Amino acid sequence: MTNHTLGGRRISAWPWRAGLVGLLSAATVLGMGGVVGLAQRAPSPAPTDLSAEVLSLACAPSLSNVIPDVPLRVTGSQESTARHSFAPGDLLVINAGTDDDIEVGQEYFTRRAVPLARGKVNRDNPATIRTSGWIRVYAVDDELSLATITYGCGSVEPNDYLEPFVLPEMPAVSSLRPEAQRDNYGHVIGGTDNRTAFGNGDYFIVDRGSNHGIRPGAQFVVYRDKRQPDTFLVELGEAVAVTVGPAASTLQVTVSRDAFMSGDYVALRK
Repeated sequence: MTNHTLGGRRISAWPWRAGLVGLLSAATVLGMGGVVGLAQRAPSPAPTDLSAEVLSLACAPSLSNVIPDVPLRVTGSQESTARHSFAPGDLLVINAGTDDDIEVGQEYFTRRAVPLARGKVNRDNPATIRTSGWIRVYAVDDELSLATITYGCGSVEPNDYLEPFVLPEMPAVSSLRPEAQRDNYGHVIGGTDNRTAFGNGDYFIVDRGSNHGIRPGAQFVVYRDKRQPDTFLVELGEAVAVTVGPAASTLQVTVSRDAFMSGDYVALRK
């Protein structure tokens, strides 16, 4: 990689040498035009053999009280113009290479934190973690790498951070239906990109986690308080915990008689 300065900024140019692992191929003999074409567009993404259930779970949101301190980031693409969103077929640049032990074939989730409200992310203003997709390293140099998008949960964006790709496992769910425990309600917080309404199959986050005795596969009943005097809570449907953190969990809607909304109550079946 060759470094230059432009207007006080450091810029890097790929040297297109044979040592650029995994990028140059027989197309090199076609001359610079062939190489530039490879640099701008990624190979067509192969169809995934993952089930719809696993794909949706891999894209499900989570919650964090801090902005993840992850140095690996998407910095742009090999397009000739600056872009702010990417999809399968685009060739991404990530800010690490062989100096950081990046290798061709490694796979990473791409994610970003979306605060619930303006201001600093903390316990009172957590962020939903949006998984935008996952990528595979396609070519490496000393300080930068190129990657292809294996699957897009949405648009991948500059500054999305990278975490090692590990396939999620669908939790086992008991066929038993214990009574809902109504003495310790949790609350629906939100979903991907701060969605506030949810139906069958959707994922949402609640303020109950392993610190509250929640485990993957735990079953919940969802209720709404209409805030009218002398009325009962309204049962809206059911959900199951698919991923569990210490203080928050991600649930999937299994039965929805009406839309679940942020602020609705959840009660653990136990």
